Formats: sequence, structure tokens, C-alpha cells
Amino acid sequence: MLSPVRPESLSRGIVTTVHQGDCLVSGVSETTFSTVLGSCVSACVRDGVARVGGMNHFLLGTQSGSSRDRFGESARYGAFAMEQLINMVLTQGSGRKANLEFKVFGGGNIHAGMNDVGRKNIEFVRQFLADEGYGIASEDLGGSYARRVLFQPVTGRAFVKRLDSTDTARLGHEELAIARRQAIRPASDDIELF
Repeated sequence: MLSPVRPESLSRGIVTTVHQGDCLVSGVSETTFSTVLGSCVSACVRDGVARVGGMNHFLLGTQSGSSRDRFGESARYGAFAMEQLINMVLTQGSGRKANLEFKVFGGGNIHAGMNDVGRKNIEFVRQFLADEGYGIASEDLGGSYARRVLFQPVTGRAFVKRLDSTDTARLGHEELAIARRQAIRPASDDIELF
């Protein structure tokens, strides 16, 4: 269930910010996870039986040109973020994949210098979940705006607020600066299978 952000509904409890590269899980009913997304994507997963949930926040970066997979070497970062989130919720939850519910957010096309990273992030998260046999219960993806997402891991409620053009432009510049500082280095293929 997606709702506009209503701060009064969060007046009691702990709001924890999920930054780019983070993955947090909780089973505490007073917990709310918060993040701001531009071209990044955030997946929220909840084990409805165990009442445990979590949120990640990732950016694939630029495509490397690798022919090894559709998304290039940078997909490793998204795969790691997704696997980490799923494993943490399974470990703290019931341990049953069938009990997991997914909601995904972000992937905005907010900065021309990002090579349509938002679209690539959307394609990646949808493909990853499909490949793993998971459906998406709800989503707020794409567009040309940033968004603030709040997720209550115990109830599975998600709240989305689309940000105005000034905040979107500011976030676009921040993401571009982060991408430049953390340029994805080519991975070495020195792994041998035996």
C-alpha cells in the first residue's frame, strides 16, 4: 500500500535514514526507515509472518560494456544489495522465501549526466526479482523527479512523497558527484571455476 507521506502518522517511533549503499532490517514495531531517491533504487521487503522487514538503497552506476550480462559489471553492486537484504530478512524472519513481499521505489531520470542510470536501475531490480521468483507487490518507479520514501518494516506500509524540481535538481547534482567520486572500477576476471 502506497500513501503520501504523512508525518503525523510517524509521530511516535524511531525514524532511521537509509543512505546509498545501506541495507537495514528491523522487527521493532516503532521503526520506520526513510530514504531519498533520485536515480537510485530502494527495495523494501517484508516477511509478513515474522513481521520483519528491511530496506536497501543502491545505484548501479554506469554500464561497463561487459558482454557477460545485460547490465555489465556494475550489476554486482545491485545484486549484492538485493541478496544482502533478502538474506537478512530471511535470517531474522521465518526463513521462508514464500513469506516475502517486495515494494520498489526510485529510478528517476533526474540528471542528464547520469546516462539514464534510473532506467537501468529499474530494469535491474525488476529482472533480479523476476529471476529469483519474486513478484512486486507495489512500486513507484521512474519519472523525472526525486522522491522521499518511508517504510515501516513490521507493517509493510510504505509512504512516498515526490519532491519538487528544486530538491530533485539538488539531489541530481549530489548523485552525479557521488558517482564521479566512486567510479566503478573494472572487475578482474581472475576467478577460476573448478
